[in-house]
Amino acid sequence: MTHSSTGLNTGNLNTGSLNTGSLNTGNLNTGNLNTGSDNAIAGVSSPVILRYFETFNAEAFQLTASLFSDTGMLYPPFEGAIVGREAIAAYLAKEAKGMRVLPREGVLQSAEAKNAEIKVMGKVQTSLFSVNVSWHFKLDTQGRDALAKILTVRIKLLAALEELLNLQR
Repeated sequence: MTHSSTGLNTGNLNTGSLNTGSLNTGNLNTGNLNTGSDNAIAGVSSPVILRYFETFNAEAFQLTASLFSDTGMLYPPFEGAIVGREAIAAYLAKEAKGMRVLPREGVLQSAEAKNAEIKVMGKVQTSLFSVNVSWHFKLDTQGRDALAKILTVRIKLLAALEELLNLQR
């Protein structure tokens, strides 16, 4: 069963292929970003979430930021909120270069008429380490996936304190 306002498959896992063709977000044109089966996330079919991970991995951080609402917020681990598209794009360009995100599966946390909360679990890889993380998305869906914007993304590290301390060495 797919929840119509979130695009999240809450029944059998949906890992089918979704091809968005040429994604155009205002003045930003990605060319041909493809959210095909290579980028499928078990349990997630929301185009805005799939595009978030796709544009992040392509280091198209302006496009990643364009997926947020005007006052959208990114909460990186151990930091306060990064607010607004320009600030999010600048933060990602500075801090996320060379990172690769590997989302594995998603779970609908809650859904209302205009909002949805979705948790995605996976890994972040850098040249130095790999760590389990979860992304907690709050979407303004306006009742339709095509209009969905990210209100917030909270990124949480899923590592024991010992593991985190070993990353510093």
